[in-house]
Amino acid sequence: MSLEGLQRVRIAGATDVIVIGAGHAGLSISYLLSEQGVDNVVLERGEVANSWRNERWDSLKLLTPNWQTRLPGHYYSGDDPDGFMGMSELVDFFDDYAATLEAPLYTNTTVTSLFRDGTTYRVTTNRGTWRAKSVVIATGACNKPSVPKVATSIPAGVTQLTALDYRSPRQLEDGGVLIVGASATGMQLADEILRSGRDVTMAVGEHVRMPRRYRGKDILYWLDRSGIHGQRYDEVEDINRGRKLPSPQLVGSNDKAILDLNSLSDQGARIVGRLMGVRDGVAQFSGSLRNVCALADLKMKRLLNAIDEACPVAAADAAPERFDDTHVDTFPRLTLSFDTANIRTVIWATGFRPDYSWLNVPVLDRKGYLQHDGGIVDMPGMYVLGLPLMRRRKSSFIYGIEDDARDISEHLIQYLDTTRSLNDGIYQYDTGARGHRRSA
Repeated sequence: MSLEGLQRVRIAGATDVIVIGAGHAGLSISYLLSEQGVDNVVLERGEVANSWRNERWDSLKLLTPNWQTRLPGHYYSGDDPDGFMGMSELVDFFDDYAATLEAPLYTNTTVTSLFRDGTTYRVTTNRGTWRAKSVVIATGACNKPSVPKVATSIPAGVTQLTALDYRSPRQLEDGGVLIVGASATGMQLADEILRSGRDVTMAVGEHVRMPRRYRGKDILYWLDRSGIHGQRYDEVEDINRGRKLPSPQLVGSNDKAILDLNSLSDQGARIVGRLMGVRDGVAQFSGSLRNVCALADLKMKRLLNAIDEACPVAAADAAPERFDDTHVDTFPRLTLSFDTANIRTVIWATGFRPDYSWLNVPVLDRKGYLQHDGGIVDMPGMYVLGLPLMRRRKSSFIYGIEDDARDISEHLIQYLDTTRSLNDGIYQYDTGARGHRRSA
């Protein structure tokens, strides 16, 4: 559906939902709402799956195997279920899904403000204004890189990049690379840059170690089958800490290789502790590297024990495995001169944070994060989807969105039912918005 000039679209009663974001979360909730006969519209600042399409490095593959790539009503159907999608394949997967939506989907439509106006929401964009009884925020958790203050102390001649800036080793200057952060992103970038022949130093803080395969199957198979990934947010002892944990040290590769600090050390990476400061061109690292790695090793062993307990070995399973502890120098390096080590690039793999600068309702905490209870925001008719550990441990992964989106859609529909008679006859006036409706 194409809109030109002044248009009048009736959005009344129980059929009035605006979804902000056309990534996997926004597309999924729109699909489920339409399936239940609830009218909705999807607003996207860029293109469908914009972050996956435009804000990822060239060689990135999903951490989850293809058989686990699924959305409500849409599943991987290729001939390599145990492989891992690259970004072009994933974008095609999302485009195909978007083509099945019944709801209007407006791309290149940036939300500039969202207000609560009486019992409805007013959503202003660069292409007009919408009013809605309910809003689903599906803009994701990775809008802005989270770069520590120590970045201001990096020597002036050293290039600094974030994971959103990095595309491939070809863009890097000659010389060594300091990668700060040992989550999935930092580990994958270190592996790729090492293979390009560059010297790499890894500054390691808290991390989640995990084998790619266990007992003959992908580790994510066991996390799913054991019920660990299905654990609900209200069953987690410290939900705030759980939502801030780094992503596990996994890589999607054809050889199903384990990616951990040991494998990077074997390739020649220099492993140091957390970056604490930089003074006179010398980086200073924490002395707790051994303890940090020992804790990650211990937690991995506990995880594997939990899998074995939940999934006893059957005749078709391989026997339980155990993995070497992380190899750490007895006296890890505490300082490193940028000049002496010829470090010319720093890559900040220190995580991301959402951007809610357009949100003009009192639902953010003092650090700028949305306050919600399993995706239900403390504001009538407002919801959020696509955040880590939002309703279950698997919420961080694409396949985890289906259960989350079904829960939120059910709650949202119940909310609409209770307010069905309110605001009947509200109309949207859109001046010049150009959208499209995609249907099967």
